[in-house]
Amino acid sequence: MNIYKLIKTKIREEQKMFAILIDPDQKKQSDLIKIIKLANNAKIDLFFVGGSLLKTDSLDSCIETIKSHSTIPIILFPGNAMQVNNKATGILFLSLISGRNPEMLIGRQVITAPILKNTNLEILSTGYMLIESGQQTTVSYMSNTIPIPYTKNDIASATALAGEMLGLKLIFMDGGSGAINCISQEMISSVKNSITTPLIVGGGISSPEQAIKSCNAGADIIVVGNAIEKDPSLIHKISTAIHEI
Repeated sequence: MNIYKLIKTKIREEQKMFAILIDPDQKKQSDLIKIIKLANNAKIDLFFVGGSLLKTDSLDSCIETIKSHSTIPIILFPGNAMQVNNKATGILFLSLISGRNPEMLIGRQVITAPILKNTNLEILSTGYMLIESGQQTTVSYMSNTIPIPYTKNDIASATALAGEMLGLKLIFMDGGSGAINCISQEMISSVKNSITTPLIVGGGISSPEQAIKSCNAGADIIVVGNAIEKDPSLIHKISTAIHEI
């Protein structure tokens, strides 16, 4: 399955997509299987798997569990160069374009690129934009970068446009794990109006209403993680809301 082609097809058909973010460290086997079954029933579009800081060697077993219970594509959302696994469908090859840390812009990508070349993973080059969300998140601390300020729509738009002009296939606006605030509709709309690249939005989304507002503002793919860990019933509610738009 070609993930990028699937995303572009969904956009042409004016259909929004829903991805669940799975942190391998946060899931017991029984809890993970429950999430997977709920995701299958809700017909979500994608699993994103990864985390800013993995404390255990759980990535491989997590992917194996998902694959044994579902046919939904698995996309690696790596927090570092070590989070590569050939059992997934694809990988978001992230460049943290909102920050000014050269290691996150290109340094770690240089280390990972030769490894990825020897896998069967679909490489999805992604401009990752961290947006201020009300508190410092794990990704902002671990990446040693400052998020784009919550109200600076012009900076966000120019950053996304630069990412597109550099040839990145996707733009991912994220409040980070544990975000208090969703990214504003105004910023999402401003970014979407500046680019033609598919737009992923995550961080702080904890209700169907918030997901709908983000989609209506211009998000093509909605990503939810923390809220689902706390309340798995949101999988069906948010998936239904997104797919009915």
